[in-house]
Amino acid sequence: MSKRIAIIASKGTLDWGYPPFILASTAAALGYEVEIFFTFYGLQLLEKNLNLQVSSLGNPGMPIPFPAPVILQAMPGVQNFITSMMERKLADKGVAPLEELRQVCLDSGVKFTACQMTVDLFEVDINSFIDEVGYAGTAAYFEFAGEADITLYI
Repeated sequence: MSKRIAIIASKGTLDWGYPPFILASTAAALGYEVEIFFTFYGLQLLEKNLNLQVSSLGNPGMPIPFPAPVILQAMPGVQNFITSMMERKLADKGVAPLEELRQVCLDSGVKFTACQMTVDLFEVDINSFIDEVGYAGTAAYFEFAGEADITLYI
């Protein structure tokens, strides 16, 4: 039996979209059986057309090129500016776009499961999701995670 890694993806911003896909694709390349359980705002990562933003609000560790009080960060246009700054930094450093990393995961056999309760709670139109998504409740996640060698919450 191969090693297993279970990942919970609960955040749906551009910067928080990278960790589950990088970890999952790396684990799959190392021979792990991998499942990502997408819940709450992590469901955004399953959209066919990703249009994710970055927010410095609530993320005091984010390095921004100038000191900016929270009130300034909340002003209109700042989130778009920070998002474009992050996209430029990712491109400059040769980091693959999020869509590409997601596809690498799928091509590597990573299982994507959307939390059915969250889908129902937010009345999500599942037609907006990529086709490879499965749907299950938390019990199904625990069934997989209970046998996992590593579990991560992101």
